Amino acid sequence: MFALPDADMQTVDVAKLRGKKNIVLYFYPKDGTPGCTIQATEFSDHEDEFARYDCVIMGVSPDDCLAHAEFRDSNGVSIRLLADTEGEVCRKYGVLEEKESNGQRRRSVVRSTFVIDKKGMVRHAFYNVNPRGHASDVLDLVKSLR
Repeated sequence: MFALPDADMQTVDVAKLRGKKNIVLYFYPKDGTPGCTIQATEFSDHEDEFARYDCVIMGVSPDDCLAHAEFRDSNGVSIRLLADTEGEVCRKYGVLEEKESNGQRRRSVVRSTFVIDKKGMVRHAFYNVNPRGHASDVLDLVKSLR
């Protein structure tokens, strides 16, 4: 488990959710890009439905808290966005990759989603996710966790 700051610079300790909530933890490359915006807004649109199944949704990217706050506020995003500026949690979940572009090596996050049950067990993992419609697909899986 891990703890990261959210868009409001409040530390979110995921371990405190164990035994209480299912978690949808999704990783995305960067605030403000088209795919990331679709994904965050669709998860936000379904947030109440996820809550009915004792599930919280958290997005993680390497962006800092201020970038998250701006992204959240300008797009009406209601889910929690966590700042993994050092890439520590991204590495733990195996979603950080090195890419080479124009002779430069840079790190990039593979768009991925993990459905974690109340016991802390990863029940589903998705990599290279297509953001459109993904929130609905994940909601169907969360419903089956009961």
